[in-house]
Amino acid sequence: MRPIITLTTDFGLEDGYVGTMKGVILGINPEATIVDLSHQIAPQNVRQAAYVLAAACPHFPPGTIHVVVVDPGVGSERRAIALETPTARFVAPDNGVLSYILAELGFSEGEAIPPGCRAVHLNNPRYWLAEVSSTFHGRDIFAPVAAHLSCGVPIEELGEPIEEVVVLPLPRPELRADGTLVGHVIHVDRFGNLITDVKGRSLHLGSIIEVKGREIKGVSRTYADVKEGELLALIGSSGRLELSIRDGSAAQELEASVGDEVVVTHSLASM
Repeated sequence: MRPIITLTTDFGLEDGYVGTMKGVILGINPEATIVDLSHQIAPQNVRQAAYVLAAACPHFPPGTIHVVVVDPGVGSERRAIALETPTARFVAPDNGVLSYILAELGFSEGEAIPPGCRAVHLNNPRYWLAEVSSTFHGRDIFAPVAAHLSCGVPIEELGEPIEEVVVLPLPRPELRADGTLVGHVIHVDRFGNLITDVKGRSLHLGSIIEVKGREIKGVSRTYADVKEGELLALIGSSGRLELSIRDGSAAQELEASVGDEVVVTHSLASM
């Protein structure tokens, strides 16, 4: 199978940055299949990129190389890294953008890289472009490194091994003494759906969800289960609790954003 390289950036598509990265990759490995995950990450929004990446990764073949360039610290002392897990490889700045990926592997802030994984500091210039700009490491470091990985270069050739990487403090659902489960909005998609850190397995049809002073009774199966403009809760494609408005934006209607609490009563976690 042709090697697959995905790209996730905050570059947008108005300029030539994304196309330039693809040109670098194809110049090194013309056989690579390049997949755009998203180039509409909000500028410098590392948390958004971390979620989008983690939600998409499980649906790619084993060995896929995921390149992430949401990099407000480009040109600074922040490290460029590559991470190899049992199912995928990642090339990214060491700024927490791999936090959700590592959380799924049981990795927490301050811990060593999980067993079965390897990480390196990308400090071997042999696998960079000859000239490196201080403002476009996506082109000059991340893209060529990913291309060389796709050609079979082992990760240990790319730089020195490291035992720790930057992990963002991620919100986690809390089960309170009164039996309520308190989660958080962790992502707002382009439809205005509020995606939370509450996993679907914690819910049942009779759960009651409260967010921003509004109460939702029960968990719907589809958007069509409610009337147009009505607020609903459902289990989204990521397997997480989502709060939505049929044919509308829950984020706008509720004036909600990432970090807001979502309280669930009668959850399976409290039964």
